[in-house]
Amino acid sequence: MLASSTFAEGENKQKEISDMVDGVIRPLMQEYRIPGMAIAVIVNGESYFYNYGVASLQTQRPVTSQTLFEIGSASKTYTATLASYAQVNGNLALSDSASKYLPFLRGSSFDNISLLNLGTHTSGGLPLQVPEAIHNDDQLMDYFRQWKPSYAAGTYRVYSNPSIGMLGMIAARSMNESFVDAIEKKLFPMLGMTHSYINVPPDRMKDYAQGYTKQGAPIRLNAGVLSSEAYGIKSSTPDMIRFIAANMQMIKIDSKLQRAIDDTHTGYFRSGEITQDLIWEQYPYPLELKQVLAGNSNTMTYQATKATELNPPLQPQANSLINKTGSTNGFASYVAFVPARRLGIVMLANKNYPIAQRVTAAYQILTQLGSRLSPQN
Repeated sequence: MLASSTFAEGENKQKEISDMVDGVIRPLMQEYRIPGMAIAVIVNGESYFYNYGVASLQTQRPVTSQTLFEIGSASKTYTATLASYAQVNGNLALSDSASKYLPFLRGSSFDNISLLNLGTHTSGGLPLQVPEAIHNDDQLMDYFRQWKPSYAAGTYRVYSNPSIGMLGMIAARSMNESFVDAIEKKLFPMLGMTHSYINVPPDRMKDYAQGYTKQGAPIRLNAGVLSSEAYGIKSSTPDMIRFIAANMQMIKIDSKLQRAIDDTHTGYFRSGEITQDLIWEQYPYPLELKQVLAGNSNTMTYQATKATELNPPLQPQANSLINKTGSTNGFASYVAFVPARRLGIVMLANKNYPIAQRVTAAYQILTQLGSRLSPQN
């Protein structure tokens, strides 16, 4: 009887989770006319997957757990992990100046900007995007050499793709690899991620969802300078939830890589509602929805926000919610997890819809899962 009782409990739990997710995701998709979404949640160390709609309106191919989505700036968390791994291996030190690793920039503003500044958006005001006139690395280096900060490093948080892009470039160079190879051939295999790419191979293109703009036009990412480092990964929910599991020390991986992942949860600056980790953004848990909405607001994305350095840095906190959003013109992603509760979510969509709605949906799901199914620690 015990076996059948346990099985029934498992079935009931799966239905309960499914009902929770459905109740939030289906109305969201309807409101924003999202063609397809893939959701993964971790509850008590178990992963559950829920797929909705279609990967392409033209072919009507349904979304599955193999569907590849552009994850946008959630890619930055892998860049941060690579840089942290390079530090654990002794290839670089986050306290070093950026110009130490890019000799062409010696004598420039980057003599006074650390790798840590690059990974925490505190380099002094690098722009949100690489300027449109820049099409190759030589032009990029010329731009960086001439660039002047608006603020002293470490005093303001200004969200920036070029900032994390430079960190990714430096991390890969310190390991004597191209960035794409460092991610696709080293980091992904070490994490056990078998279906994630920067450059989707021809034999996997059938899994690559068609993206759609807010107006419903089909679109996919056009690679540009530093796009690989800042927002270029395409991934699936099984791989993404595995990465979240690694971030909560729930799977067995290389000990150096685990240390590097743990180190990315160190808090370095307080800015607005968030504690800025290495790319990851952290909040004390439990928290109210308004806090996580404020931390993911347009103000935090598009405006300079005063940053206060934490000295000493805040060591990784189990009782925290750690999150990151990601967007491209045709896709939207959101990942969030609570280590102390062994609770996490990945939301992938093939349409760009508002960040506030992603955060709200994830908060609703995590709150329900946490209150009803996840143990109190």
